[in-house]
Amino acid sequence: MVAKLTHLSPPLSGREPTPPLKRGGWEGLRVGVIGGGYAGMAAAVTLAEQGIPVTVFESAKQLGGRARGLQYNNTQLDNGQHILLGCYRNTLKLIEQVGGNIEQDFLRLPLQLTLHNRFELKAPQLPAPFHLLVALLTAQGLSFSQRLQAAKFMLAMRKIHFQLPLDMSALALLKINMQHIDLIELLWNPICISALNTPVEKASAQVLLNVLRDSLNGSFSDSEMLLPRLDFSALFPDRAAEYLKSCGGTVRTACGVEAIVPNNDGIELITAEGAQQFSHIICATSSANAARLFQPISELSLTTQQIDALTYQPIYTVYLQYPPHVKLPHPMLGFDRCFSQWLFDKGQIANQHGLIAVVISAEGLHQELDHVQLSQKVVAELCEQLGITELPLWQQVIAEKRATFSCEVNLNRPAHATSIDTILLAGDYTAGDYPATLEGAVMSGLRAANAITTSPSLVAN
Repeated sequence: MVAKLTHLSPPLSGREPTPPLKRGGWEGLRVGVIGGGYAGMAAAVTLAEQGIPVTVFESAKQLGGRARGLQYNNTQLDNGQHILLGCYRNTLKLIEQVGGNIEQDFLRLPLQLTLHNRFELKAPQLPAPFHLLVALLTAQGLSFSQRLQAAKFMLAMRKIHFQLPLDMSALALLKINMQHIDLIELLWNPICISALNTPVEKASAQVLLNVLRDSLNGSFSDSEMLLPRLDFSALFPDRAAEYLKSCGGTVRTACGVEAIVPNNDGIELITAEGAQQFSHIICATSSANAARLFQPISELSLTTQQIDALTYQPIYTVYLQYPPHVKLPHPMLGFDRCFSQWLFDKGQIANQHGLIAVVISAEGLHQELDHVQLSQKVVAELCEQLGITELPLWQQVIAEKRATFSCEVNLNRPAHATSIDTILLAGDYTAGDYPATLEGAVMSGLRAANAITTSPSLVAN
């Protein structure tokens, strides 16, 4: 993630990968994983470490799925920005398992939400829940009564263990708990948009509470923000591919799966390189592609219907390459009442000096603009808000129009298990506590892999 390729910061491998476990063979077990994103590679690593033969099929030339690296103008970019939190234990553990080094691979920051000239919340290093309560009670940009309302809300949610008897919209929950409109606008809505990529009036209150439970309500380290210094392909999927190969597994990029064919011997995958037979498959591709592959299989009609019922939210990332001396007041900075929502200074994060990544999450008026118009709006906002009068040397807009599922109230997300016990489903949209996050994707991959290794029909040698 560097402005000049000659400055690529940390090497791909920060430490030696954790050696795979030697548990002997699994008689007749051979797993095909469709999709080389975070869910698919998490599943593949989990199986490979136990000595299970795994083949990953990825239709694109690079791994990562919707969290992948790409090149533009001799610059390493990502298709979108992701923040990891300290509570993302499964993701961080896997990154280290395949050779990463968390302290080298990330810029670690204490929880700090700053909306330029409007609001700032910063957590002190205190035991939970005092770090959050002090942060809320000392937040700038709110009246004392509003800060007290926010603290009372978190204490009330803590009292019910962040579990609602019935789901409702996040906005309804906040109004029931007497959260002032300014408090919603400056604190809760930005958190909701960032975590769920869904507007507060549509978002599931229960899923938002799950996020608050594991991040803001956890320890100080759980709430820390980790900003990757590497692109998202290099951070985990590329390393996972090397780990998989060291365990005897196979990764096939630019090799999509055209059909899934159950038969008496297991599951046959029809690929661009021919047909291959597996005992089990994990479908960890995009939801649209999963529905396409499942649709011809009558036994999977219920899962297909659940996938087809999902709706989606976009994420736009506007990259602006300014001269190297241009920088933001903070590595991560928010704007209020602007098209721009969150800005990332890639110079402070990854030595890509002058490169600013501007993220616009969820649906909104920005979708009515073409990429040139959107770039111009964002450039104007940086000038108005921060006094950056220089024009960028270049700009690039990356629009993921189906970036995440819309995390709405009482959403019926498909389970990892299907009606065919040798076909598993993985992806951040599958059933789970979390919205469409990297941790949610990784956890779905782990669930699918564990379903195979704990199946009563399997006997380990």
